[in-house]
Amino acid sequence: MYAELRSWSRQKRLGKAFITPGIIFSETDAVIPDVIWVSNEKLTKFTDNSGHLTVAPELIIEVLSTSEKDIKRDRQTKLKLYSIQGVYEYWIIDRQQQLIEVYRRDQGILIKVMTLYGSDQLTSPLLPDFNCQIVDLF
Repeated sequence: MYAELRSWSRQKRLGKAFITPGIIFSETDAVIPDVIWVSNEKLTKFTDNSGHLTVAPELIIEVLSTSEKDIKRDRQTKLKLYSIQGVYEYWIIDRQQQLIEVYRRDQGILIKVMTLYGSDQLTSPLLPDFNCQIVDLF
């Protein structure tokens, strides 16, 4: 997923993709998502001296692990945090089931809008002309 976003970002020059970046929302809310995409505008305005993003990126991607505790954290705790903090899109990648759940901001909260399977194509209104075949990710 990171490679797909990085390639698209290099072509469009609208922002950058990062692997496991530190995001500090507050003293008590800091996370290290698997992948993010953030616009150039946010990168220039909201990065601290250590290189941590201090606001929500536009897109966060989490890859589910096999632990029930971690799955619950990604699907509930992080979903709620990302929703509160203003993430525009949240993608949860489930390697075991080979699917991607897509959440998008609607009326101030992240709502699950689709589940994509192997024969589907991932696109996003956030990323103009981005597309990725789900089957190629697994």
